[in-house]
Amino acid sequence: MKKIEAIIQPHKLEQVRDALKDLGVDGITISEVRGHGRQKGHTEMYRGQEYTVDLLPKIKLELVVADTQLEQTVGKLGEAARCGKIGDGGTIISSIDEAIRIRNGDRGESAL
Repeated sequence: MKKIEAIIQPHKLEQVRDALKDLGVDGITISEVRGHGRQKGHTEMYRGQEYTVDLLPKIKLELVVADTQLEQTVGKLGEAARCGKIGDGGTIISSIDEAIRIRNGDRGESAL
C-alpha cells in the first residue's frame, strides 16, 4: 500500500475529486493548508499599501491506495490538478506498512 499526499491549488479540488472518484478511490482526507514552494508568495496592494503574501492557500489531499492502483491514481491526480503554471503543487508517495479499519478490524488492503 502507498500513501499519496498531494498539495494542489484550491480551485482544482473538484476536478481532482471527480477524477479520483472515477477511478474508484473512495477514502480521501482533504485539508485547507497554507504554504509556498518555488513561487515564494506574491505582493498585493490593499488601500494603496503594498504587502507580501508569503503563505498561499493550498489544499492538501491524503489517500492510501493499493500498490496496483498507484501509477493510475497519481497520473489522474496530476492531470486533473495541472494548470501548467508555477504553484500547481506537488505529490509525495510513501509506503504504508499496515491499515486497520476501526469499525470492524479489517487489515491491509481490505481496510481501504
